[in-house]
Amino acid sequence: CNVTGSNPFAKFQKQFTQAGTTYKYFDLASIDNKYCHLPYSIRVLLESAVRNCDNFQVSEKNVQSILNWTPDIRQGANDVEVPFKPARVILHDYNGVPVMVDIAAMREAVLKLGGDPEKVNPICPSVMVIDHSVPVEFSRSADAMAKNLVVEFQRNKERFTFLKWAARAFNNMICVPPGSGIIHQINLEYLSHVVVEDEAADGSKILYPDSSVGTDSHTTMINGLGVLGWGVGGIEAEAVMLGQSISMLLPEVIGYKLVGKLDPLVTSTDVVLTITKHLRQLGVVGKFVEFYGPGVAELSLADRATISNMCPEYGATIGFFPVDENTLSYMRLSNRSEKKIDIIRQYLKATQQFRDYADPTQDPKYTQEVTLDLATVVSSVSGPKRPHDRVSVSDMPEDFKSCLSSPVGFKGYAIAPEALKDVGLLHWDDGKTYNLHHGSVVIAAITSCANTSNPSVMLGAGLLAKKAVEKGLDVMPYIKTSVSPGSGVVTYYLKESGVIPYLEKLGFNIVGYGCMTCIGNSGPLHEKVANAIEGNNLVCAAVLSGNRNFEGRIHPNTRANYLASPLLVIAYAIAGRVDIDFEKDPLGVDANGKNVFLRDIWPTRSEIQEVENKHIIPSMYQDTYSNKTYSLYLHRYILTSLPSARKIELGTEEWQSLQVPDGNLFSWNSDSTYIKCPPFFDGMTRKVPRLKDIEKARCLLLLGDFITTDHICPAGSIARTSPAARYLADRNVTPWDFNTYGTRRGHDGVMSRGAFGNIRLVNKLVAKTGPRTLHFPSQEELDIFDAAQRYREEGTPLVLVAGKDYGSGSSRDWAAKGPHMLGIKAIIAESYERIHRSNLVGMGIMPLQFLPGQSAETLKLNGQEVYNILLPESGLKPGQKIRVEANDTSFETVLRFDTNVDITYYRNGGILNYMVRKMLL
Repeated sequence: CNVTGSNPFAKFQKQFTQAGTTYKYFDLASIDNKYCHLPYSIRVLLESAVRNCDNFQVSEKNVQSILNWTPDIRQGANDVEVPFKPARVILHDYNGVPVMVDIAAMREAVLKLGGDPEKVNPICPSVMVIDHSVPVEFSRSADAMAKNLVVEFQRNKERFTFLKWAARAFNNMICVPPGSGIIHQINLEYLSHVVVEDEAADGSKILYPDSSVGTDSHTTMINGLGVLGWGVGGIEAEAVMLGQSISMLLPEVIGYKLVGKLDPLVTSTDVVLTITKHLRQLGVVGKFVEFYGPGVAELSLADRATISNMCPEYGATIGFFPVDENTLSYMRLSNRSEKKIDIIRQYLKATQQFRDYADPTQDPKYTQEVTLDLATVVSSVSGPKRPHDRVSVSDMPEDFKSCLSSPVGFKGYAIAPEALKDVGLLHWDDGKTYNLHHGSVVIAAITSCANTSNPSVMLGAGLLAKKAVEKGLDVMPYIKTSVSPGSGVVTYYLKESGVIPYLEKLGFNIVGYGCMTCIGNSGPLHEKVANAIEGNNLVCAAVLSGNRNFEGRIHPNTRANYLASPLLVIAYAIAGRVDIDFEKDPLGVDANGKNVFLRDIWPTRSEIQEVENKHIIPSMYQDTYSNKTYSLYLHRYILTSLPSARKIELGTEEWQSLQVPDGNLFSWNSDSTYIKCPPFFDGMTRKVPRLKDIEKARCLLLLGDFITTDHICPAGSIARTSPAARYLADRNVTPWDFNTYGTRRGHDGVMSRGAFGNIRLVNKLVAKTGPRTLHFPSQEELDIFDAAQRYREEGTPLVLVAGKDYGSGSSRDWAAKGPHMLGIKAIIAESYERIHRSNLVGMGIMPLQFLPGQSAETLKLNGQEVYNILLPESGLKPGQKIRVEANDTSFETVLRFDTNVDITYYRNGGILNYMVRKMLL
């Protein structure tokens, strides 16, 4: 913070005294009367700019630009670049490992170039939460969680050792060990301040709004608590950790008004799926969404967090709920102190950042206003391939039937009419034979921060399970069922409310604390199930309470994947199929032979609320984030006398016993297949290199619309015939120990071989779906990595051509690092996802965009051309036109360097190289 006299806005500081302590803050409203008309989310951006104004990273002009925000701002028409310095960075281990590997490598690069490696440290407070590594190898048993944790440590010892070293070697960083919970739920329940109490450079106490960026796109969940936050790529997160501001375009802000009341049988999941479809249709990519209206007060804090969590699925940068009394009630429930709550209220009211949703005079001006009547929300799922394809549960039978016969696409499988009734037989260990059909459920997972953070749907699922068991209902034994809570708090209230035995009776045992099925760590299906699906080409289903269901993500054998509330996950598991009509078709029969329908076991919101009010108390949060819970509710946590502020760093006996190397430079092991010093700084000089045209390039891939980071970034299991598998086998790694790509993100040798390795990738250069391409001019079909290697040997640069929404999905740095490692110098697409475009720039890849109305198809590009990208002699400017020559075709594109900072990063060869050179000054 810059609160001294060098800050031109220091004169606008005020103070108040609370419990004998004096706190300073910036009185934003006194700077300009425009302030009171700004959206609440923009007020947070403004405060950050005012507090950090030093006329170097943040200028007075930047502050004025934010103050001048108007509803007339339009993307691409009157773009305004502003800096933002978040209060915190959060990382999970999938993206966090490569971040810390890069920073460790930066220390060595700085040393080699004659600098001081000790200068390389996180400046912005950072937390690493290890939650992405635990698989569902075991399920449907009391010891499943313990077994999965053992597997997690066996497979990830090298990674965990490195992370434990990093937490000790770097200042201003802590590490939350595996088995603790999901990053976003821990952020919500424990890490977030809402208002930060900090010490300024002059030693005084200063207050400012909490804010965060994270290496997961669902960092947006924290906006439900009134904390501004969004996902960034690992590359961008590294820059923030090292003290840089985020350069962003001042966004449009969509006001989303909620009115009315929910039906008693509707869940928060139904609300968020409805909003997701609505906003995706509206088009909010790159925009802020801010919720307001009297309906907001009807939502619990957990409901708001669920809506904010799925912000990436509806495409916005954030889905923001300004702080109100409900927010403070949650702070109290989650064991924040009354002193802290009083400070939050006093500060936010003093700076006009506290909301009363029932008072329309507090409504700011928005770019656009849309309304949802909560009374219109109905029970819903989303799928089978995208999270914004909402389907009413009542329409599911016909919708799934239509998907089976429709052409291959987001809502189609092209199953031939004669194959619609194909059956796979399962001769199970219980002596019974079961039939698998199209639509049979084979995975049912209560998973993901989106829902496991919400007591209403978790307790609702428990109550539904209780009623189902009491009616004599059960789940088929071949269905892989699981519960992976977001934190120990969930286990605590499920246990106290008495519903765990009923969940376990249906096979929904707790299998671990982490993201698990939602991120593709679903583990193997039983071999008999996999064989029946593959042998009969069945479209079988996974039903999960997650936030992502892109094709190929959840499991290779589940071609249909539906997002649903935890209650519906259990309901579809009992039904055993997704094409059931719950109104007409019974789930089973009770002991008296009477049909049991879903309506007979579905709990109402009032029933759930009664249990919630009785069993969720502040002491649960206190115990969960103290020593006691780690021994009672998780797996073999050991007691220690660590001070209160560091209790979250406790871990299992396995974690505690990890031996960590000493020293501030990491001792790289050349035999490791998990951690490797990356080559990003090889051959780097202190001087910024000269810009050059991209000449005689070949097209590595010709892709269509909606290519997600799941298509690009290596994820999930490592196929045994893939280049990555061959690489590991050459190093004596057995297939059982291949682990997943996510766990090997710290090793460029594995990850580069898995780039674009998704089995569902459609590359128009080859006839079949999968990670293959043509090499030119030989016309030989090769694995994508092998083709890229041949081009590298020939000295041929590469380009990639794609359609709309390139890079949609989770923020993954290897979705940019992978193409960089393959030798891709530029991507030409019709449009880009926000975070992914930023990551491409961060890795020194040039994003070019076809002009409106143009595409590879309209320009008749077939991918066999030789490409020349001509850079202007006068230098690069944001958004300028760049000419591309492809054989005899010449066309203009828009240079998607959106800011001058983007150009600076590109000239340096990427953001990492820029940061190294900066530390040499």
